[in-house]
Amino acid sequence: MQHGKVIAYASRQLRLHEKNYPNHDLELAAIVFALKLWQHYLYGVKCDIFTDHQSLKYIFTQKELNLRQRRWLELIKDYDLQIIYHSGKANVVADALSRNASLSMITLDKADQQLVFEFERLLLTGVEENYLSYLSRLIVRPIWLQQVVEGQKEDLELQKIIKKRMAVRIQIG
Repeated sequence: MQHGKVIAYASRQLRLHEKNYPNHDLELAAIVFALKLWQHYLYGVKCDIFTDHQSLKYIFTQKELNLRQRRWLELIKDYDLQIIYHSGKANVVADALSRNASLSMITLDKADQQLVFEFERLLLTGVEENYLSYLSRLIVRPIWLQQVVEGQKEDLELQKIIKKRMAVRIQIG
């Protein structure tokens, strides 16, 4: 984030061996992933890392670390950063989006109006069942991408270019 606005997102699937990591190590792995991905922006710059895993605040002062944590800590120490605890309840949408779909049957009720509001704001919906809504799987698709594809189908100039390329490909092949 810069000036309170998100400027980039990143994600990846867990590797097979990472699925066995404890939650603490997964959170630390996410920090290491972000640092490696944006190292060219973060080297030599003071940055704050917000996490909903409170024990990571104390990673620099813990005495007993496993080998993987020690290796990651050596990489983290190269950066001028501060790890700050940010309650998951304070960031309900990001917290809900980061949950494993098979483990995250979230019941939406009247008590959690903030979550309902954020879902509506992001145009996300649950499936109603017996007056309760459940979030079992979340698929986010950008609307603009669909609009671009539809626009390309209607663009006559683009269609001419595609036909020419297909004709050249047929003659070569």
